[in-house]
Amino acid sequence: MKVELKRLNQGVHFEASSELSSVKVNIDGPDSIGGEGKGVRPMELVLMALGSCSVFDLTTILQKQRQDLQDIQVEVQGDRREEIPNIFTKIHIAFKLKGDIDEAKAQKAAELAVKKYCSVHDMLANGGIDITYSIQIN
Repeated sequence: MKVELKRLNQGVHFEASSELSSVKVNIDGPDSIGGEGKGVRPMELVLMALGSCSVFDLTTILQKQRQDLQDIQVEVQGDRREEIPNIFTKIHIAFKLKGDIDEAKAQKAAELAVKKYCSVHDMLANGGIDITYSIQIN
């Protein structure tokens, strides 16, 4: 797997691309280093990677369990330490499910999705980050 970042201005606005997709992602830094608000920041991308990795697996597992999943949303909240580098210390993933879903099956599916199948989770957890999750069914 390979990605490339192309600088788009004299600041820190980059366009990222991957050999696996034609989609481009805009990445930018904070104002303090020349950012102009033209993209997401790198640590936001980490949270997005964790959320998307987990929700892909959760969706697939729930479908295999024949649950009536009408919608699914994810919120990922990360707490960072004060000292530099400002790494994450805790991350919480909140899955919001809509449909006729058995809560016990959803809990088991979430555990498998986050702790067994999500490679992003394993990389972050192996780095000492405390990662938790919750499920809300409406």
